[in-house]
Amino acid sequence: MFITLEGPEGSGKTSHIPALVAYFQQRGYPIFATREPGSTSIGEQIRRILHDPKNAEMHPRTETLLYQAARAQFVEEVLRPRLERGEIVLSDRYTDSTLAYQGYGHQQDLDQVRTLIRYATGGLTPDLTVLLDVDVTIGLQRKQQAGEWNRLDAYALDFHCRVRAGYLELAQQEPQRWRVIDASRQWDQVQEDLRRLIASFLATRLYPIA
Repeated sequence: MFITLEGPEGSGKTSHIPALVAYFQQRGYPIFATREPGSTSIGEQIRRILHDPKNAEMHPRTETLLYQAARAQFVEEVLRPRLERGEIVLSDRYTDSTLAYQGYGHQQDLDQVRTLIRYATGGLTPDLTVLLDVDVTIGLQRKQQAGEWNRLDAYALDFHCRVRAGYLELAQQEPQRWRVIDASRQWDQVQEDLRRLIASFLATRLYPIA
């Protein structure tokens, strides 16, 4: 079972995943957390290049290809083996981030971006994707206050607005896969909704609620 958390900057994805993993592991679920880009030695090296503010001159096509390089390694080294062992993989970002950021955000051709994604992943898609939706101004303020600022955060506000709009459009296009949660609320409220949503989903996929 493959579950992904998506969202614009400051939506809280990264902070929610450890608590979710602990919650479901305590109830006997074979769940494993990953992040993109990263989760492999090669992916973490690429992540540092992508996020380094010193690389402000990076072209959108370069950015897109680097994400796919990290993703291809992640899929083959981590994701497929764990899914084949019957584990539940919970990932902080996946292919929809590329569509939202490099596609909608940079206004690149979405069909071309999708072709690159299919090549990098071999067509592997999530079973469930949860969008933590938050106003971009609120999200960016959260990241600044937390001292977590990278190269992509520094893009213009219009870019981040396009990213958020892209996410919402993707969710509308595939309502059977996507669920949307209001991430502007208190952290514990969002965490409760995530636990309830994921538990309900797992129950429908032959994982009984513990």
